Parts: sequence; structure tokens; C-alpha cells
Amino acid sequence: MNNYNILTINPGSTSTKVSLFKNNELVFEQVLRHPAEELNAYATLLDQYEYRKEKIESFLEEKGIKLTDLNAISCRGGLIGPIPSGTYAIDEALFTRLSTDVVHASNLAGIIGYNMAKELNIPSYITDPVTVDEMAPIAKVTGIPGVRRKSKFHALNQKAVARRAAKQLNKRYDESNFIVVHIGGGISIGAHELGKVVDVNNVIDGDGPLAPTRAGSIPVESVIDLCFSGEYKSAQEFKEFVSQRAGLTAYLGTSDVRDVQDMMEQGNEEAKMLYEAMAYQISKNVGAMATVLRGKVDAIVITGGVAYSKQFIRLLKERIDFIGEVIIIPGEEEMLALAEGALRVLRGEEAAKTL
Repeated sequence: MNNYNILTINPGSTSTKVSLFKNNELVFEQVLRHPAEELNAYATLLDQYEYRKEKIESFLEEKGIKLTDLNAISCRGGLIGPIPSGTYAIDEALFTRLSTDVVHASNLAGIIGYNMAKELNIPSYITDPVTVDEMAPIAKVTGIPGVRRKSKFHALNQKAVARRAAKQLNKRYDESNFIVVHIGGGISIGAHELGKVVDVNNVIDGDGPLAPTRAGSIPVESVIDLCFSGEYKSAQEFKEFVSQRAGLTAYLGTSDVRDVQDMMEQGNEEAKMLYEAMAYQISKNVGAMATVLRGKVDAIVITGGVAYSKQFIRLLKERIDFIGEVIIIPGEEEMLALAEGALRVLRGEEAAKTL
């Protein structure tokens, strides 16, 4: 079997994570930090392209990595509109989509990867971006004409851990039914039916449980009152609040569940209530997804950073383990998931998709 050297690129707002894999084995991983004073020199995210590309190439040179030894570059997918799940070859059409209206740093991954790969004459890919859309039409219906539920979730990690869970159960992912719960700064809960996420809460726009940084679902009338209260100067300011500074952060001043647990140990009753409310709301959403799957659930898979907390997992299990087996796969293995997505294509296990 051939060995493939795969570079993975995952930009965030103030950093870029890069990893090198030999097949699916990690060789190294590094987070390249970008100080605010350096980023402030660029008017737009797209303007940061050359800066971040040079940082990556300089780091690889320092590590003694020859770019000519790379077989592929696998990049985090950005906000590119609804597409089916899978690994996509970055061609001119996808490059253009990634480069248009760049509102999130993740779009830079494919832009950087495409140009690096083009210079090296090797393929570049994205796998399962946040805008993966496999939702059933019935799941998108709302009570207001013209308003539809949208699929925006932790697609990359959800798909990756669902495949691992299927392997643990000696089943194929596309022959299994899972409820996957990703608990990070935001929380997404997806119903995976025979390899497709047929329903999931919108973790970007505000849907689902109370989360460490996000409001989740809140009563519409209260939202209307807040919008017209004068407390927020613009729609964008309010959107940023509900998606970045709400949830546990708004109540307790922290998004770190470990800090909340420390507060609870010190007798903070509000922290205890919010902690338990988050577990309660997650459990309720898991139950809802079980009905989507008509009760045919092979396992509930819990992932994300909060999945490391045995205390929080215990609260969830008290309410959900009657539904099915609970499998814990803590953390976020996005870089491995990116490498595995490219590897499946390089090995011919699946074909690369295009727009």
C-alpha cells in the first residue's frame, strides 16, 4: 500500500493550525499564532492570504519539510453554501466560491491550499465543511413562509466520529443510525441516518441547546423585544452576541465548562443551575433526534471538548441512555478527519466530488 504525505490546514480567527500526516498517522502538528498587530495591517480576511501562506511555508521550511515530498493538501472547508457531504477537489469553481465574500477565516484554508498545491502539481481538497446539507425537506419547514431551517453544524467532526463509532460496532457508517452530539463552544446534535445527517440544529445562526458561547433556541417574542429595545445598535451586533457572547459566557463570564465546575464546587448555585440546564437541553434535543430516526438508534456518540468531563457526561447519560448505547469520543480531531478525507480519495476508496 502506498504511503501518502498529507498537509492539513485549518485557519482560525487569530491562528492557523497545520499538521503533517503520513497516511492517517500524525507526524507533527503546530498552531501558528497571528498577533493582532500583524492581522490589523489587513483590511479584509482575504487580504491575509499571502501573510498566512508565507507563515505556513516558512514553518515547514524550519521543520525541514520539503514541499516536494507532499502528495496532497487537505483544507478545512469554509462557508460556501449548502453542499452534500464528502471530499471535494479544489478546482477553479470551488476556489472561486471560497474566494467570494470571505466572512470566516476557514475559507482561507482552501485558497492557500489550492495555490500551494497548484505550484507543486498535487491535488488539494476540502472535506465536510460546516455548510454540509443533507437535511430532509420536512426538517427545514418552519411556521413562517419563506423562512427555512438551515444545515450549519460541526460536519467535519460529526462525520468523523460517526465513522469511528460505526467501526467500533463493526458496521458501515452508511448502514448505521447515530445521534451525534458535538459539545464545544457551540453545540450541534445531528440525526445520522444511513450515512446522511437528515436533521441537525443550526449551530451558527442560533438553534438548539444553551451552549458555552451561544444562546441556542430562545422564545421569538423575547427576541423581537430585544431587537427593538435599543440595547443593540445593529442587527450584526445582536447576531454576534447570540453566537459569540451568549450562553454560559453571558451568565457567568466564562465559556470554559471546567471553570463552571469550579464555581459549582464553591457553592455557586447559578452555575449549578446553568450547567444542569445545558445538560437538560442537550438531552431533550437528543430525544427529539431519536424520533427523527423512529427510535432505530445504533448509538449516541458524544464528542467535542466538553465530552472530557465525566461529571457532565454522567448528567447526560441519566436522561439518554435508555435510547441506546452511548459512545464517548472526546475532543475534536478535525486535522485527522481532514487527512482521512483526502486519504480515502487518494486510495480510491471514494471519488473526489466537484461543485
